[in-house]
Amino acid sequence: MQEMKGHGKNTSKEGEEGTTYEIQGRCLIIQLNGELDHHNAIRIREKADKLIDRNNIKHIIFDFSGAGFMDSAGIGVIMGRYKKVIFIGGKTAVANVGTSIDRIFRLSGLYKIIEKYDTVDAAINTIQKA
Repeated sequence: MQEMKGHGKNTSKEGEEGTTYEIQGRCLIIQLNGELDHHNAIRIREKADKLIDRNNIKHIIFDFSGAGFMDSAGIGVIMGRYKKVIFIGGKTAVANVGTSIDRIFRLSGLYKIIEKYDTVDAAINTIQKA
């Protein structure tokens, strides 16, 4: 694993699924590249949980700009991270959601508890003001 630090941001890139993790203040941004499915859900969940615990993370933003598919395992990853931060007053958000993944969010009811933003910057600006 490669770790880069600088400019107030910590970014680490993790293995095969190509997902990147960036920390800005107490906000973890998870940029999904590829599919959020049962093949990589465990790796993403474990890496995110380590970063949340080690860095006192309060908010999580899932960036779907590089993802075209999500299954029920992906819903589980998002729900689990939501449950980790909601008890400390944190928020979970999604950004750059494409049409097919947006449909999954709507049908599953996730938008009732998770905010959707057009961009990661919009999510960061709104969440950090709260």
